[in-house]
Amino acid sequence: MTTVLRKATLGDLGLICRLRVQRTAWLTARGSDQWTVAGRGLPIEIFARSVGRALDAGETWIAEVSGEPAGTITVNHRADPGLWSLWELTDAVVVHYMIVDLRFAGERVGHRLLAHAGRIARQQEREWVRLDAWTTNTELHDYYRRAGFHLARIAGPVATGPSRALFERRTDSWDFEDAQYEASWAHG
Repeated sequence: MTTVLRKATLGDLGLICRLRVQRTAWLTARGSDQWTVAGRGLPIEIFARSVGRALDAGETWIAEVSGEPAGTITVNHRADPGLWSLWELTDAVVVHYMIVDLRFAGERVGHRLLAHAGRIARQQEREWVRLDAWTTNTELHDYYRRAGFHLARIAGPVATGPSRALFERRTDSWDFEDAQYEASWAHG
């Protein structure tokens, strides 16, 4: 099974919003308040505006498996206030809105999307891939650990949002020359 990565376009905004709604319902059914308004997540309209800006800036990608959209990721150099310091942002790319379609859960689509963020970091000569995760979602924290990230810290009181668990991974920790990686990942 080949995963193809392509830059997302404004035409993908509906797909990305559907992925978010799908995942939010799944998380809610599992007892999580991640991405819900009650949990202080962005309402879908504000989420859509934010993703739209990222699409306009060319910061969002879609992973396709056998021609089917399987996930999305946004990678840039910005973070919400109070999460990462300016010096931490200077040498990193930041992951946002990584969502994998439930139909492709367990297929390592998320790992491939994160590796793409690592490739971007390497191309931009940045040492780190950093992200913030929903503070109370310990299953998500475990996922990022399995993906090679480590918990840097829980952001302090200056950060007011619900995603304050800060994870990072060194760019040089990915083996981009690995033949198996290359065989499973085609660039579109």
